[in-house]
Amino acid sequence: MPDYYHPPALILTMLLLPAFEYLYLRYRDTRTLLWLLGFLFAIVSMVMPYAVGPSSFYAGDHPWLAAAAQTSTLVSSALFMGSLSPLHFRIGRFNVLYVVPYIVPLVVYSALLYGVFNGIPPERPLFLIFPLLGAASLLAVCFWGAAKGSVPVWLGVAACIALGGMAFWVCFTQGAACALIYVECANHLLTAVLLIFVFRRISPGVVLSVLGFTAWSLRTMEIFPSIAGDPNLDLKLIHIAVMSSVVAAMGMILLVLEDELAINRIARERERRARLELEAYTNLNLSRRRVDDFDRQGNEVCQTVVEHSRFSQAALLLESMGRYRLAGSAGLDTATGAALDELAARIPVGDFLAPGSALPAIERSQTLSLDLTPWLSPGDDLKRLRFTSALAVPMIGRSAIDGALLLAGMRPGNSKSEDISNDPLRADDLLPIEMLTARLQATRSQTRMLEKLINSEKFAGLGQLAGNVTQQLNNPLTVILGYASLLQETSSLDAHDRKGVEAILAEARSMKSTLDSLSRVSHPQNDQLTSVSVAELLADMEELHRPEFLHRAIELQLSIAPALPRVACHAHQLRQAVLQCLQFTVEAVDNPNSIPGLAPATGTSQARSIRLEATCEGSLVQILIAHSGPGFLDPQRVFDAFVPSQAAGEIAGLGLSLCASILRDNNGSASAVNLEPGGAAILLRLRAA
Repeated sequence: MPDYYHPPALILTMLLLPAFEYLYLRYRDTRTLLWLLGFLFAIVSMVMPYAVGPSSFYAGDHPWLAAAAQTSTLVSSALFMGSLSPLHFRIGRFNVLYVVPYIVPLVVYSALLYGVFNGIPPERPLFLIFPLLGAASLLAVCFWGAAKGSVPVWLGVAACIALGGMAFWVCFTQGAACALIYVECANHLLTAVLLIFVFRRISPGVVLSVLGFTAWSLRTMEIFPSIAGDPNLDLKLIHIAVMSSVVAAMGMILLVLEDELAINRIARERERRARLELEAYTNLNLSRRRVDDFDRQGNEVCQTVVEHSRFSQAALLLESMGRYRLAGSAGLDTATGAALDELAARIPVGDFLAPGSALPAIERSQTLSLDLTPWLSPGDDLKRLRFTSALAVPMIGRSAIDGALLLAGMRPGNSKSEDISNDPLRADDLLPIEMLTARLQATRSQTRMLEKLINSEKFAGLGQLAGNVTQQLNNPLTVILGYASLLQETSSLDAHDRKGVEAILAEARSMKSTLDSLSRVSHPQNDQLTSVSVAELLADMEELHRPEFLHRAIELQLSIAPALPRVACHAHQLRQAVLQCLQFTVEAVDNPNSIPGLAPATGTSQARSIRLEATCEGSLVQILIAHSGPGFLDPQRVFDAFVPSQAAGEIAGLGLSLCASILRDNNGSASAVNLEPGGAAILLRLRAA
């Protein structure tokens, strides 16, 4: 019967109800919604006696109001328990909380007992309706306990079976009404236990909530006749149950405040960590004069990322000469790094991290969830090492992806967190790394432009020098050719003198041809680039110069890949560059000691051969001119002008520098490599038309 405790408890609970409504509107989650509904049903059960008068209500004059009050109490207790374990199952397209099939049989139970039978259970066999409804509710709660949640499965199932068995005992021994009281109190007791498992801390909110629901569950002692028959003790239990709802409500509000404070503390910690991370990335010295020097900083960049971010593994892929390569890594073992480097070479530059090719790691983020499986080869070590996916921050260039920073091995963001699933990836975890990647891209592009500017200035000066040299040598050479021609026409020369004059004329004409070529290179053509067939160009050169190779006893091997695309360049300049490289390789095989920049010849007999190949790699067409002669002393300086030769006191001329200049003017590149076990090669790369 309501007494002086009811009005204050009712008023306090109603005053706290707007707080729970505000919490739901703020967070919009299942837990706060169930809290709001739970206290709403609790207020309904407390208001019912005052709707028709306490004496009339408890006298049984309004059975359906009594059924509504008891049902509201049951639903309230079940919703509190469901708020701390909001597990659900699917029926078609809908997610159904386990608390729904659990509470529905109990609602029917309460409606039949108080609304239909007016609180007096019928005789058998109709009485068996109530155990059957209880069995249906017990089955639902057992499935609920077996679902994976905050409580271990074995403990959840054991608690459901134990408390459910006790409910059946109460139903058959103490009556159907006592069973409902027991189920309500068991719900409150399980809510107190779930509070401990869910929040896992000792705080005022947890303590008050646990004490409130535990005291709320003490009403179950009314099922014992010794306590129910003692009016004073029964009244004290009612007082405790009434006031415990207020304590539980205050404890729940404190729980939300504590969580909000913890969130703010974690946010401040994340902000501090992000600031330190940005400072570490800012302190990286990325200014370099050459792209190769910039790319060598890959290990330093990755190590900085691993030390200051949430990721324990990082790898930097960069595009170079139309393919990707591993420029640096940190946190990866040697086997993983080597396998990742091999995989990078198989990734096509044009399609890598293209828009729509991968999903973003989080919403509105530039970081993508990259699956490496499409580029894995059979038996790939990355699959054995279980490194088949990573997060990729692309380095977006003007025309393609210039590289990517791969991230893996995510660590907890909070030092006190042990479960990464409870500390998911956030935007502020990726923002500093994305800013670093953008800085890497901008600095690398700037370095490439600076290198091109330096090279263009160097070769502009070289072209000017070549033009001056050509101009100064043309006049004396013209005089030599003129007088040699006059001498050749003289009839008084004997055979020996005539042979000498012819030699002078031949060498002078050869020198004239070289100076004309040098003059054309020093004065670039203004015509537009055209589409040139590399296959036809190489075939023509092989046919024209094969007699010279046969005369020198050098084997010429020509290999052209099928369906080779055309290239965009100046045809005569490309022909001149290939011819210059061929002449260089011929001298390297025939007379290596006269070529500057080559290792001294060993004198051992070896095959005299030159290999001319043309292949396509992605969007690049590559021309390889290889020879079986000695390798380069320094492949990086092959294209420098005036390299000292092996002969003491001799200085070479422009060498292959004109070839490199021609390739740069045609949007290509030239490089040199030593071959194993012997020989060397010059690589000319041009973009396909």
